[in-house]
Amino acid sequence: MANINMNRWRLNRRQVLRGAGASIALPLLDCMAAPRRVAAAAPAVSKPKRSVFLYIPNGVNTLTWQIEKAGADYQFTAPLKSLERHRSELTPISGLHHPMVLGKHHNCDKVWLTGADVPGDGGAFRNTVSADQLMAEVQGQTTRFPSLEMAIEGHSLAWSRDGIQIPAERNTRNIFNQLFGVERESPEAIRRRLNRRGSILDLVAEDAGRVNRKLGTEDRSKLDEYLTAVRQVEVRTDRAEAWLSIPKPTLDPSDQARLSRKLDMSQVTEYYRLFYDLMVMALRTDSTRVITCMICSESSGGAIPDIGISQTRHGLSHHNGDPEQLRRLTQTDTFLVEQFSYFLDQLKAHQEEDRPLLDTTQVLWGSGMAYGHSHGNANLPTLLAGGSALGLKHGQHVDFNLPRIGQYNVTDASGHYRICSRPVDQNARLSNLLLTMLQRMDVETDQFQDSLGTISEVVA
Repeated sequence: MANINMNRWRLNRRQVLRGAGASIALPLLDCMAAPRRVAAAAPAVSKPKRSVFLYIPNGVNTLTWQIEKAGADYQFTAPLKSLERHRSELTPISGLHHPMVLGKHHNCDKVWLTGADVPGDGGAFRNTVSADQLMAEVQGQTTRFPSLEMAIEGHSLAWSRDGIQIPAERNTRNIFNQLFGVERESPEAIRRRLNRRGSILDLVAEDAGRVNRKLGTEDRSKLDEYLTAVRQVEVRTDRAEAWLSIPKPTLDPSDQARLSRKLDMSQVTEYYRLFYDLMVMALRTDSTRVITCMICSESSGGAIPDIGISQTRHGLSHHNGDPEQLRRLTQTDTFLVEQFSYFLDQLKAHQEEDRPLLDTTQVLWGSGMAYGHSHGNANLPTLLAGGSALGLKHGQHVDFNLPRIGQYNVTDASGHYRICSRPVDQNARLSNLLLTMLQRMDVETDQFQDSLGTISEVVA
């Protein structure tokens, strides 16, 4: 039982669960509908349009990263050399930033795809919906998974309309089984188990109202977030039930053996590529059309023993100008770009209706930090690839540092520090790029967060 003593409202865990009523019962949105109903209502099945978002933490070594010349005849810098073979399907973009995050080095990863305002002290905040989830609402109606959230290390990049983080899967075996594995139980047994779970929220609405009235504003907000997360689990459970009668894609034995291997971070190169291979197969089989993947966390991880790097990426990014630390940071930048280039190789290798899978897949690779040592988060490292069938064009370096580039010498540390700490072009916002990508995925909107318009340089 709950007790009130000296104006304190105390709840044990069971009472919170019992009190978790339907105070936020959500309407059945189109994007939540079972795939059979959605397919029946749709006038025609649209051709797949796909998006993949790949995040690296702590920025890059801008001294070796920054491309100095804009336009089509730019030269790739050393860390980017492996992308030369993808020049015609790729656009490096310099000078983008999130205005709401400038000067705040906390939560850069959490708002990379949302652009939400964050507190300067790095405290708790309520996020907003991420761009990938808006895409999933449109393009995920007829796929088994509206979106796929993955993380090699770290956490999810995806946030719901209620600002709740959607969990990411970090185990490649689990990802494989989710996409292609044979269920141990029969569809009927799984359906009975899902149905038994029922809806906790609807059964305890009255008790939840009582609990909410007793809580303070902050606790009420926390309970509301929790209830929203539970409701989202229920929505995904309903969708899983609807897909039980539809078989998962069947892979040939070689692909099955390759994708179901048990690897870990002791084999970093192969481990990274297994994640990328799983993404490609998920897109090839149209299991999903929207994928997010965090490469490693902002605070830990990122060691690459394959190339002799034992330090975390966070540690390397705070190099204090040490030449050896900077050299190693450039090594990790190069490694991460090489794995990205491998991913593009695989997307180009698979043909779909006489064109590469990359043509129907737009890929954003980047970070919410520019220069980790100074926590500079202007001039974000950003690479946009693919999507020619979606209306994107490539082949040039788009540089929003150009309006006043004469004031900044990009060949020395001081110039890079200034560019990464304060945007050269205040209107060059990452949300502009996200808006551009949203529209390529048929999301009907003219605004995303603080966007000021699309980036015309990448639209055909």
